[in-house]
Amino acid sequence: MDQIAPSPLRTIETLPPGAPAHPSRVAAGPAPQLSWLKIELLVVDPAYQRDISAGGRANIRRIVSGFRWTRFSPVIVAPVEGGRFAILDGQHRTTAAAMIGIDSVPCQIVFATPGEQAEAFTAINGATTRVHPLNLHRAAVAAGDADALRLQAVAARAGITILPYPKAELHQAPGETLALGTIKDAVRLYGEDVAVLALRCVRETAKNNIVGGLSASIIAATSRLVAAALRAGHEPQALLAFFDHVLLIREQDKARMTDRPKGKAVWSELADRLDRAFAAHLAKGA
Repeated sequence: MDQIAPSPLRTIETLPPGAPAHPSRVAAGPAPQLSWLKIELLVVDPAYQRDISAGGRANIRRIVSGFRWTRFSPVIVAPVEGGRFAILDGQHRTTAAAMIGIDSVPCQIVFATPGEQAEAFTAINGATTRVHPLNLHRAAVAAGDADALRLQAVAARAGITILPYPKAELHQAPGETLALGTIKDAVRLYGEDVAVLALRCVRETAKNNIVGGLSASIIAATSRLVAAALRAGHEPQALLAFFDHVLLIREQDKARMTDRPKGKAVWSELADRLDRAFAAHLAKGA
């Protein structure tokens, strides 16, 4: 299966020599310390830390089932009375470590007043940058994840490229797509062969092999039609011939402008339009 080519390693940008210290550097406060601490010394301050929710417990179970030190970042803690340390970040991963019998975890110890601890908790948990699913997929492919490699193979068979990062449609090339989740759904619902043929129906037809041709709505609608047509005994070439006569982005625009029932998605309306067009195409050829 295709792997994503390795990218050149990138260094961290730094201040040029002789540049004055940034004000934030001057006011950074005491430098933290790194140490392994006994989990029994780590506590949670309910004044600013939330209880573990149902979603949090599910996250802990995921950490437990796949626990690796390579996935464990240091827990951020601050000293409190009694020789203990309040957790500012890392309650879930610490709980997961305890559940599998680990008694000590790596910690970054910061020195902060109770008020500063609450402020740090808010800053750490509120300023987290969400990693885009495309970035996660790229990393999963690089790590040899079976599901990610399976999707990569589907894309390769269809001659398309799942972009490794978000890119404005204007700057995409024909055959490129951001619709990772939709392709994943197509494979899950209909199987790899259907997903490949659906993508080929876009990629290999002149009218549709264009910038923006592989939108999520188009892929979802095309996959539904292809799956139904194959179940009905139609050959792949017949489907490719049909899509040669359909301009999918125009049909998508019509689906968007249609007065749809509340809750009906654009892709579903587009799929209905394609169903009717395919039936008319078959009737014409009969």
